[in-house]
Amino acid sequence: MSATTTVNVKPLGDRVLIKHVSEDEQVRGGIIIPDSAKEKPQEAEVIALGTGGKDSDGKPVSFSVKVGDRVLTSKYGGTEVKLDGETYLLVREDDILGIIE
Repeated sequence: MSATTTVNVKPLGDRVLIKHVSEDEQVRGGIIIPDSAKEKPQEAEVIALGTGGKDSDGKPVSFSVKVGDRVLTSKYGGTEVKLDGETYLLVREDDILGIIE
């Protein structure tokens, strides 16, 4: 997935739309691990940013990430959504643990 992909959804507030980076097929000792036993990937690409959050005084807070960034996310955060046959995840910016440089 590249940063030039357009998705017709605009997250609200401090939410970020991400797409997990697909891992190569996991093979350990010649055994193919079924999808149900694979760990959920934590590396993702930022697809779209929300409208932005507000601090306690009601002032806008800018995002620390931008569209196209590769990020690490918490394993169990967010809401899975399917758009045009692709699976994405809507997470709060707080669920993003870091940016991969």
